[in-house]
Amino acid sequence: MSDPMDVVGFWVRSWTSDDLTGARRLLTPDVEIEWNFDAPVDDEELLQVLHRIAAFTDTVTVVSRTDAVDGSALIYDLVGPFGTARLVEFLGVENHRINEVRHVYDVTAVDRYFPGLYAN
Repeated sequence: MSDPMDVVGFWVRSWTSDDLTGARRLLTPDVEIEWNFDAPVDDEELLQVLHRIAAFTDTVTVVSRTDAVDGSALIYDLVGPFGTARLVEFLGVENHRINEVRHVYDVTAVDRYFPGLYAN
């Protein structure tokens, strides 16, 4: 991937299609991850939650994407059988790999429409 923003597109396609192997290849070994769930997070836990989202949603749609030189900000609609939750994702990209992931979930909607999403 020659363009850093190709990394973002590949990341989105990978996790939303439940290709965790593809998504994992993009993360640096020391990737910094944060989210607003009341649960600890590392790369393995992040990928497991993304797997659950991909598996249990009807659709995951990128409704907004803003690219910068060193990453992107994305807004997703996570549509499930009983409702829709939003996810805002901030990705840092360096040397064609993702070195930062920040997730801000609509926790009230996630708890209502996707109970147990982030429970260990």
